[in-house]
Amino acid sequence: MPDSARRHSRSCTRLDYCQFLLASQINYTMTHLAAHTEAFSHDAVTRYLAGDTLRPRDLWRQVQADLVPSPGGYLVFDDTVLDKNHSRHIAFVRRQWSGNEHHVIRGIGVVTCVYVNPDLDRFWVIDYRLYAPDGPEGDGRTKPDHVQDMLLAVLNPRHPAHKPLPVRAVLMDAWYATRPLLRLIEQGQHRYYCPLKANRRVEPHWRATGARAAYTYTTIADLPWSADAQAHGQDVHLKDFPTGHRVRLFRVVLSTERTDYVATNDLPQDSTAAVRDVMSWRWKIEQLHREAKQLTGIERCQARRARSQRNHIACALLVWHRLAQVAAATQQTVYAVKFGQLAHYLRAQLRRPSVRMAFA
Repeated sequence: MPDSARRHSRSCTRLDYCQFLLASQINYTMTHLAAHTEAFSHDAVTRYLAGDTLRPRDLWRQVQADLVPSPGGYLVFDDTVLDKNHSRHIAFVRRQWSGNEHHVIRGIGVVTCVYVNPDLDRFWVIDYRLYAPDGPEGDGRTKPDHVQDMLLAVLNPRHPAHKPLPVRAVLMDAWYATRPLLRLIEQGQHRYYCPLKANRRVEPHWRATGARAAYTYTTIADLPWSADAQAHGQDVHLKDFPTGHRVRLFRVVLSTERTDYVATNDLPQDSTAAVRDVMSWRWKIEQLHREAKQLTGIERCQARRARSQRNHIACALLVWHRLAQVAAATQQTVYAVKFGQLAHYLRAQLRRPSVRMAFA
């Protein structure tokens, strides 16, 4: 048997690839993996990524045993864009708005679902979808469509992928505050808290009008806010919602440059300060997106095939979950767990340097 055949004697597995994403610090390419193992070749890594079939339910199976539910748990939805600005032939790449870059870039959209346990100050990624509305790999589904699918998997006990989790409230970005999604949550007798865009049209005097035809709508930005409304919110009727439907609207000042208008169907809620505290848990999903990009190489795969990209993104989320799991067990941050692996390398280099320092 030739030496090259002996060195590359087996196939690359899911465990091999995830271990690589977990251990590598900068370079997450298939070439880099193959260059640092004698067990398999670059072609074996390519075949693995193109041949495995990882799906969102595989992530849930891994997370389920570790997740700690809470009666006060929050279900959080948002999306992120994996930067592929210099790519022209990678599947799923399309021009879309990036909140991180604050402009339109070329990238892969990923819609994620996070479960937050506020009692433990921990969160878990439990579901995700790739945003691919068009093209050869497209499924014709919008981001709100994907959120609806993931919502049903938690809120509907008859859903085939049901996740039996207690949910105090659903938290979403303004992009997802659509009538179908809000009504879906209400029909399941669940609560939601989500910001509305300032140009959303509402009726602030719905009690006095009675008939839908008599409603006089104004934009949220033009609503009057008395001192009482500022502290306790005000009831409004959203345009295009059923007659008599109302939500509680709060004006939450986050900074001198940003004010959110948060709507909730939790009508007994009468504290703007409490709403601000609830909405603060929404940023856990931003933490997930940031950590996944910085620690797992989720943006770095250069494979062109759709199945390869799907598998890489799934593996990256599995790796993030493992980092979070170890961080919780050792009371560290995920950054300390990831970069702590370099400590072993540094100690070994100080004992036996591979490149020795020398002076002339």
